[in-house]
Amino acid sequence: MLYNAIASVSLGRSSAGHSLITKIQQAASAGFSGVEIFFECLELYACEIEGRKTTPSRKTLLEAAQRVHEVCGKLRITVVCLMPFMNFEGLVDDYERKEKLDLLQFWFELCRALGTDLIQIPTNARQHGTTSDLERVVTDLRTVAELGLQQSPPIRFAYEAVSWGTHFDTWDQTWAIAKQVNLPNFGLCLDVFHIASRVWADPSASSGLTENCEENLKRSLERLVQDIDPKKIFYVQIGDAEQLDKPIVPGHPLFGEGIKPRMSWSRNARLYAFETDLGGYLPLERICQAIFVQLGWEGWVSMEMFNKSLYQTSPEMVGKLATRAANSWSKFLGFLEKASEKSQPA
Repeated sequence: MLYNAIASVSLGRSSAGHSLITKIQQAASAGFSGVEIFFECLELYACEIEGRKTTPSRKTLLEAAQRVHEVCGKLRITVVCLMPFMNFEGLVDDYERKEKLDLLQFWFELCRALGTDLIQIPTNARQHGTTSDLERVVTDLRTVAELGLQQSPPIRFAYEAVSWGTHFDTWDQTWAIAKQVNLPNFGLCLDVFHIASRVWADPSASSGLTENCEENLKRSLERLVQDIDPKKIFYVQIGDAEQLDKPIVPGHPLFGEGIKPRMSWSRNARLYAFETDLGGYLPLERICQAIFVQLGWEGWVSMEMFNKSLYQTSPEMVGKLATRAANSWSKFLGFLEKASEKSQPA
């Protein structure tokens, strides 16, 4: 079975006035069964409760998480995970590492309040103060997994390769690390956008493509189907992105000094899956074919989208985004139905 979810941030930024509770309600109305709770959304909902603009207390954050849990229960919507627990693995400074582990203990409390057992960890994207030393990275991630196993109920971790990660940016690398961590509560979040945007797409190229993009993708997906244990994929995110008119180079509106083009593109120009009418061009069908048909994976599939339009303040936007996401889910299911039929022997 596949279960549909959506990232709370993909229904409008809370900093633009879109309340987390409203977004959950609209997700449920649009037919979604689950929601990924983006920490910023939870944090700003706690600010609403406190009546302040920034930095809510941990007590209020826990209250906000409990309220979210209650609302989700009434709407029969599952909190799939809390995310993203960012920029942890490979930290060089021991004090920073300790601070992150202290924060993780609080995230365990938030998970219990939310009613979820899953935390997503994206690959570290910090440009300074981190190491690529594999032994250190595996040790860091094994530490969080061991701490998760000590919780009641145990907390799982989904490690996601983001395409602008400083040292690790492909699913192959995160899978190799997960195998070395070698604990039952540590697995992967496979993100279709990040797979495509790393090996196939390049927003800094005039073509929007990497060199040898087709061969690179073909080989990547062959390895994925052959190598990954489906049970270690804890959930999947799907999404597309706009093909830009011009490459992200100096002078482009999305160019930023010290910001990787893929990050800027991802933050400003992503779309829901299969929105080709809005300029989506990533090879989603081939990646989804590999994950859902060839590998036969089942579980939570989350619609994730980041776009500069999420900062629009119109109250109607949340409902419109939920409808778009629901249409995207329908297109995804339609594709899978056809792909599954084609894969059956004659």
